[in-house]
Amino acid sequence: MKIQSYLSFRGNCQEALDFYQSVFGGKVINRQTYENQKIDIPEHYRTKLQHAELKGDGFHIMGYDASPDTPITDGTNIQMSIDLESGDKAKDLFEDLSKGGKVHTDFQKTTWGAHYGRLTDQYGIQWMINAK
Repeated sequence: MKIQSYLSFRGNCQEALDFYQSVFGGKVINRQTYENQKIDIPEHYRTKLQHAELKGDGFHIMGYDASPDTPITDGTNIQMSIDLESGDKAKDLFEDLSKGGKVHTDFQKTTWGAHYGRLTDQYGIQWMINAK
């Protein structure tokens, strides 16, 4: 299991990752836009980042441009991300973390070939759970 931060941006994820790269070094990897995704997103937003990572010596930051209808306020623009190999373990973890909280995206098969779910736990912490 790997737990790390996942940052949400209002359309300026690439700019932010470039800035963090200038500060911390590393490389921006796994850059994916909304371009060919079959999701309801405005046309002008298709070139924004659906996912990207900045990885360097001792750090790994993930981020994305949240869809324009996703409310983001300062302080809620970071989520904890958990990557697992087992879909069953991920589903159990998702169910455990969501008890007393709020599910935003049901744990389900995704267009990127994994299982994924997003929730806010009973303490107000946002979680993204992804299993290959």
